[in-house]
Amino acid sequence: MASVILGRKVGMTRLYDDEGKNIPVTVIQAGPCFVSQVKTTETDGYDAVQVAFEDVKGRNSTFQMIGHDAKAGISPKRFHRELRLGEGEAAEFELGQEIGVDVFEEVKFVDISGVSKGKGFAGPMKRHGFKGQEASHGVKRKHRSPGAVSGRSSNLGTGKPKKGIRMGGRMGGEQVTCRSVQVVGIDKDKGLLLVKGPVPGANKGLIYVKEAKRLYKQKARIAKAS
Repeated sequence: MASVILGRKVGMTRLYDDEGKNIPVTVIQAGPCFVSQVKTTETDGYDAVQVAFEDVKGRNSTFQMIGHDAKAGISPKRFHRELRLGEGEAAEFELGQEIGVDVFEEVKFVDISGVSKGKGFAGPMKRHGFKGQEASHGVKRKHRSPGAVSGRSSNLGTGKPKKGIRMGGRMGGEQVTCRSVQVVGIDKDKGLLLVKGPVPGANKGLIYVKEAKRLYKQKARIAKAS
């Protein structure tokens, strides 16, 4: 069965392994989720499963979504996400089936998606990692300037900035996926997933967790050994 779940980022804490090493971990309240729709090649042209998360009052939902969840025999949910599956894999799921954090019991690395923290308007040095100009004599109050942006010969002689040139602007608040984040442990009773690595978004933010698809050689060896 494909390992996938919706949850919320709780925050950070620490764990100690058998050797007494301090391991920083991020705590994720993973699920419980419910299967709200199963798509197959015969009915929809492809195989997929839709999972629903977090109860919501009927007045805060829509008639269409309430009816959609009722077909699966579940109460109205706030969030719905779809996972594409390989041919024939959708048969492993049933409408209304509960998905808990225990689906990651044998998983060592996961991909985590969420909306990154919004940082508002940022200059080119912070937004793109520019070095900046020299902080010495002769550079008058231009230390954090991006430099020339619209030379006449740089864009077919038009004197306009090139499209896509890196300048200041809105930073953060985008959909981000952190790949191959290590799973340190799970707590089945409380529905918690503990991971070591980056997790996008602020605390209490919605995140989407699924089993990692691509692993580097070192992580692939770790996953294979376990």
